[in-house]
Amino acid sequence: MRRPRLASFALAWLALGAGPAGAVPVPSVTVFAAADLAFAFKELAPRFEKATGARVTLVFGSTGNFAHQIRQGGPADVFFAADQSFVDALVAERVLLGETRTLYARGRIVLATATAFGPKLTGLRSLLAARIRHVAIANPAHAPYGRAAEEALRKSGVWEAVRPKLVYGENIRHTLQFIQTGAVDAGIIALSIASVPEVEWILIDASLHAPLDQAAAVVHRSPRPELALAFIQFVNGPEGRPIMKRHGFLLPGEF
Repeated sequence: MRRPRLASFALAWLALGAGPAGAVPVPSVTVFAAADLAFAFKELAPRFEKATGARVTLVFGSTGNFAHQIRQGGPADVFFAADQSFVDALVAERVLLGETRTLYARGRIVLATATAFGPKLTGLRSLLAARIRHVAIANPAHAPYGRAAEEALRKSGVWEAVRPKLVYGENIRHTLQFIQTGAVDAGIIALSIASVPEVEWILIDASLHAPLDQAAAVVHRSPRPELALAFIQFVNGPEGRPIMKRHGFLLPGEF
């Protein structure tokens, strides 16, 4: 019976907001979000705050690291993972509320170089060229986009040759910074953060890696589960979906 009641409270937040300004302390929600969401959520959060009167604290990082932190009591109200398996594991452990588990996007990966680097790369086999000395990917040990990058390199038959060139980012946003600053010659990053002036990119064939299906859920110990769920619903709602799509995500119903 909890799911209908929680959902109705969440919808009430979206429909009515948090009430008159100054009448009560401003409610807040802390969002632990995969780093591929950085650009999209920085647009979404102010809109949610305006719609609800709540305050949103965004914390971006590696999905695997966040899963560990939340398991250990990290101060999140809601968790947006870059791979649904991390959410499912925490739901099974009753760390996240299973009734709030929501698929919100599918990510894509791209092969990227700095605009100033030179001729644009044409595919993963381009990484074998002698001029490519360093290649950045997110750490596959805890970053889903890094794992997808490794899968794509393996399936393309270039993993062993490229492996000595690899530089590992802590998360996908950190990996982008390696490319932007010229610390590496190329990298594999999320499409959702690739459209920056310093970077050129090409899509990597999605068949080369397992789907990056991304899910969110409310943390069981959150003091404001209805507000946390409202944020998930906002991301998947009529205001959130166009922003997510513009940043390169495939949305539920499209895959």
